[in-house]
Amino acid sequence: MPRLVLAEDQTMLREALAALLGLESDIEIVGTAANGREAHELVRRHDPDVVVTDIEMPDMTGLELAGLLQRSGVRARVLIVTTFDRPGYLRRALEAGVAGFILKDGPSTNLADAVRRVAAGERVIAPELAERAWSEVDPLNDAERRLLRLAEAGLESPAMAEATGLARGTVRNYLHSAISKLGAGNRIEAARLAREKGWL
Repeated sequence: MPRLVLAEDQTMLREALAALLGLESDIEIVGTAANGREAHELVRRHDPDVVVTDIEMPDMTGLELAGLLQRSGVRARVLIVTTFDRPGYLRRALEAGVAGFILKDGPSTNLADAVRRVAAGERVIAPELAERAWSEVDPLNDAERRLLRLAEAGLESPAMAEATGLARGTVRNYLHSAISKLGAGNRIEAARLAREKGWL
């Protein structure tokens, strides 16, 4: 019987997913969390087989959670359930060691089936994303991605330098590189384009 932790920041949706999975006699939910940090604590406490998580959550995203679990060497396998049908997200998820990636707008039966398959050691990827994921390569490095997130949040270069511990000139160089790679006119446009592609 697969034992799982469920992480979803929207309360109503989290409860709905828990109720849906609770109908399955062969799946046990050992904990639910509103963000990745809570989910990580539950994984450490309960040692589940599967972590079902959204991508965008406060405090720690699903992708950050997956990366942390991968580095920690825990046995729990991660299944992303999201509305974001962007190839960039799938590529980053796979790089973070995620075992499954399905979309919320699919049939409800897909979720329980995906949990079982991931628990059994399979990889489950939404077929509509699998091929597209490798058609567009994410050109950004981690530093550029982090700075574009800060630009998206409205920070100016001095505040970015303070937040990241980088020199102002280094911040300027990274931003210029990101803007050039994305063919954008400025940092805000670059952040918007990267977000649309799923690269942030």
